[in-house]
Order: sequence, then C-alpha cells, then structure tokens
Amino acid sequence: MNRPMITALATIGIAQSLKIPINKAQTGEWDPRLLFETGGMPSSHSAGVTALATYVALDRGVPSVDFALSTVFGLIVMYDAQGIRRQTGELTLKVNKMDEELQQLKGIHEQVTNREKSVKLRERLGHLPEEVVGGAMLGVLTGTLSYLMSR
Repeated sequence: MNRPMITALATIGIAQSLKIPINKAQTGEWDPRLLFETGGMPSSHSAGVTALATYVALDRGVPSVDFALSTVFGLIVMYDAQGIRRQTGELTLKVNKMDEELQQLKGIHEQVTNREKSVKLRERLGHLPEEVVGGAMLGVLTGTLSYLMSR
C-alpha cells in the first residue's frame, strides 16, 4: 500500500466534496456537479499535492530528495492552478459575454444568421489565491493526520 499516494488522492476527494457545502453557504444553492468540476474553494489540486508533500516531509524528512520532488511538483501545480488556469477562466468569461452580446445583436438584425449553435464555455477553470491557500491548509491537515494514523 502506498500510503502517501492514497493520502493525496483521498485529500483530492475530500476537497472536491467540500466544494458542495461551501458553495451552499456562499450562494444558498446545492450543486452536486461541483464534485466533478475544477475551480472553487478549496483547490483540490493544492490540497492533494500539499497532503503528499506533508506526508513525505513527516515520513522521510525535509532534507530528503522525496520531499524536494513533492514540494517542487506541488509548487508548480499550485502556481498553474491560480495563474495560467485562472487567466484562462477569466478569458472564457469574456468570450461567453461576447457571445451573449452577439446573440442580442442577432435579435436586432434578423438578417444576421449564425448556423453554428453557440455553446457556453466552462468558466470555472482556475483558482483564486485564497482557494489555493485553503486547499494547501486542508492538505497539511490531511497529510499530518494520515501520517499520525500510520504510526
């Protein structure tokens, strides 16, 4: 059994599950689809890689190569989650808004036709910095608990 990997994967599942009640508290709406979507609080990406790095740090020690690898990997994942993927999500918001405006113009000018059906792009792709931090805090907690339970 690879306990660090199981810890990271379980933490990802916990983080995804937490998105539903957190969204309910923020919006008043239950949305079970969040279980399978990216983005939102907490970042499951950050939670998983931080749980892995935490477990490895406690098990192998901070000076180990294993910890160095898991930490660098984790930092890249977290940077990507809140950087590039977030920017992509914001760009998607603008594209969807432009599509709505084009549909309004089409209504004004009936002779304009669009043969392709408009499909709204997914807007929740990346994370705000606080979502990444929230995921990392969850990862430290679950990584530590998993390590302590294995002893």
